[in-house]
Amino acid sequence: MPIHEYRCPECGVFELLLRMGTATRESACPGCGTPARRLVSAPGLSRAGTPAARLIERTERTASRPDVVAAPPPDPRKGARTSGNPLHRRLPRP
Repeated sequence: MPIHEYRCPECGVFELLLRMGTATRESACPGCGTPARRLVSAPGLSRAGTPAARLIERTERTASRPDVVAAPPPDPRKGARTSGNPLHRRLPRP
């Protein structure tokens, strides 16, 4: 259900959770009962579940509390296959 914002002249802005299409132009303020006008606001769109959204959320989360690792990442060259041919030793290395 969407959240609709209303502005009361006495209490200020408040939100109401109403079904789609049931929001009226005016609603009574829950604090004082004064009629309040509905505000036009941006919709709360979400990309939750997409890989991009998960990456953004993880980046924001690790900015304040980074992941702790037990050891540095393994050396990619250690897992490489080596040749026993002595002629290969003369080849240039990266």
